[in-house]
Amino acid sequence: MKILSAEQTRTVDTFTIENEPIKSIDLMERASKAFVAWFVKKFSTDKTVLIFAGPGNNGGDALAITRLLYNQQYKVKLLLVSINSKGSKNYKINLHKLPKKIALVEQADADCDIIIDGIFGSGIDRPFEGRIGTLIDEINLLGKPIVSIDIASGLSPDGIPLGDCVIKPDFTVSFQLPKLAFMMPENSEFVGEWRVIDIGLNNKEIERQKSNYHYFSTVLARKMVKPRLKYAHKGHFGHALIVGGSFGMIGANVLASKACLRAGSGLVTSLVPNCGYTILQTSFPEAMCLTSGEKHLINLEIENISNYSALGIGPGIGENLETLSLLLTLIKEYKKPMVLDADALNLIAQNPELIELLPKGSVLTPHVGEFNRLVGNNSHSLERIEKQKKFSEKHGLILVLKGAHSSISNVDGTVWFNSTGNPGMATAGSGDVLTGIITGLLAQGYTSFDAARLGVFIHGKAGDIASLELGEASVIASDIVQRIPSTFISLN
Repeated sequence: MKILSAEQTRTVDTFTIENEPIKSIDLMERASKAFVAWFVKKFSTDKTVLIFAGPGNNGGDALAITRLLYNQQYKVKLLLVSINSKGSKNYKINLHKLPKKIALVEQADADCDIIIDGIFGSGIDRPFEGRIGTLIDEINLLGKPIVSIDIASGLSPDGIPLGDCVIKPDFTVSFQLPKLAFMMPENSEFVGEWRVIDIGLNNKEIERQKSNYHYFSTVLARKMVKPRLKYAHKGHFGHALIVGGSFGMIGANVLASKACLRAGSGLVTSLVPNCGYTILQTSFPEAMCLTSGEKHLINLEIENISNYSALGIGPGIGENLETLSLLLTLIKEYKKPMVLDADALNLIAQNPELIELLPKGSVLTPHVGEFNRLVGNNSHSLERIEKQKKFSEKHGLILVLKGAHSSISNVDGTVWFNSTGNPGMATAGSGDVLTGIITGLLAQGYTSFDAARLGVFIHGKAGDIASLELGEASVIASDIVQRIPSTFISLN
């Protein structure tokens, strides 16, 4: 699913109106009906709804929604917001259509159950001040659930808030496509739980619009999963090598190795220091085991290393100089795309000359702290995403920036945001599981970029299943590994 800019979305709107063809007011009615269909499923009709309508087309949507909710037997109250404007054409039409019995109010009123924000939409390009700013502050302080139409008033769809006065909705119902702003962590309080509703914009025109930003959904994940042939054997699904662990951190390798096999790799070999041999062989008998060093990994020439279908390195390895030497050896000798995480990334950040030695198409999976050490600090998420894109383009590497809506950047400068995952996954070892999943997919012949996108999706979906069963606070990394099979079943 593409993520378009506000200008591109207006282009698609215009194309739809001219080529469906459909009148602008009728397209607004269709969008409003789609919003109301969502609203009715979410909130019972015994609720009192206070609706704020600005003078533009977002306000026109709000007026149409007011009428439609009134017809659905909701008790509605309406506040008309004006900033020395007579209103857009569609605003005026929908204002004229309002039933006369609808109550008009003149100030933010706490005597309601739900608030709908239709003050300003994606067309606004300046911060709110004066009366509008004061009104938005008053709305936020009412303490009622807020639903924003398309986007919260005061939030730029293409990035960050326009100023200090921004609606803080519990829900945002976006028309047709998600907004880039929804993917930025700083905007969480200005987005809430968001949903995309189809309003029938022209799909061919959407496809014609060029965008570097995309949203990875279940539909695409389901298409990407490779079927298994009846007469396949384990050799068809690759042999992965997981390099990780040190004294006190062997569990990181165990988690990554288990996730690798659960993700479908035919065979897994785990390289650990000697202190991890018994742990790994006992806790994960399905893996083969190599050892190097006593309490931490040391340099090791692995015979026929190119025979491994995929290599994942980093979980729990530490930052010892001898381990750095092993990392350098593997980078030079393997020559195929590999997956690098955790301490492997920290070692590369400390020795940036290694970046140019990494095999093209390798997948790096930093969290924000590791990213900053690797790429450099930034002032906000939009800047961080731009740096991520440039890093992938410059070095020919896939970069997975972990977090809510993890972003995956390709060597062509495109960025895909993930649709799965939850706060329960903010737990020790979760990243090790992701390393294993991506390595397992890479071993099966998925391209680096597809392994990264699908791997992040599977990781998040397994976490979602675990969260539903166990509660967010109780999810641990092993729970995520155990739900990988359920995730694959859900994609059949």
